[in-house]
Amino acid sequence: MRPVSFRSLAAFAAATCVFLAVHAAAQQRAPDLAGMWSDPPATPEDTFCFFSCSDAGLARLKQLLDDPANDARPYTALAAEAQREEMEKYLKPRLTQAALSTYPLDPLADRGYLYCEPWGFAMQMFAPHQLEITQLPDRVELHYGEWDAHRTVYLDGKDRPEKRVPSPLGYSVGHYEGSTLVIETSGITANATRWQFSHSDRLTAVERYARSADGARLELTATLTDPTSFTEPLVVKKIWSWAPDQEIYPYDSCEPAAKDAAAGKRP
Repeated sequence: MRPVSFRSLAAFAAATCVFLAVHAAAQQRAPDLAGMWSDPPATPEDTFCFFSCSDAGLARLKQLLDDPANDARPYTALAAEAQREEMEKYLKPRLTQAALSTYPLDPLADRGYLYCEPWGFAMQMFAPHQLEITQLPDRVELHYGEWDAHRTVYLDGKDRPEKRVPSPLGYSVGHYEGSTLVIETSGITANATRWQFSHSDRLTAVERYARSADGARLELTATLTDPTSFTEPLVVKKIWSWAPDQEIYPYDSCEPAAKDAAAGKRP
């Protein structure tokens, strides 16, 4: 076997140093998103994104707000109109026949309401109120006030394990792109969305989280793809504001509405 030359060892050591330096620099450049976030800033546009919104809905809201004919109408009426048009002109036209066959879902049939079952991914991601973000070298932890739910986002660069069983919140991997945290989630079981239609177990999502320059606002832009339920990807947003004084408490006071749930039965 040919002996390894000093020059080869030196080149390897130099390459290793460069890799470690680049890796360390990337870690140093990771945006600071850590801490507690909650309800959006009290602006008309951000309030519209309390649960979720789209560019189409925001554009319609702006049109309504800018129209002098609406000066006497309350904001709640204008926001409701923009949300209806968002559903009818942006979201609903992108649903497949499979998704339309169950639209609109009965809100009283929600399993969270009936059986105190925590929300699935497509609802939990847009949960109102608190979102606590913890950034670690190998992962990011997302802790939601609603249902006291937890998500782990792995930063190790590995794909979802082939044998990992799908789950309501799926499996998330992430990386940083400049000032943005990018999360890719797959392995999500079929469930309801917050727009009164269902998604299949083919749902995948790309989430992009970015903090405003003043540090007071966090914006999520999520691209949802599901060939079974959507004819094309859905792009939706959500806004939080910096809320360091808030806390998340255990979610232990849910009362199931269904009688069978009290007996420990599930359909």
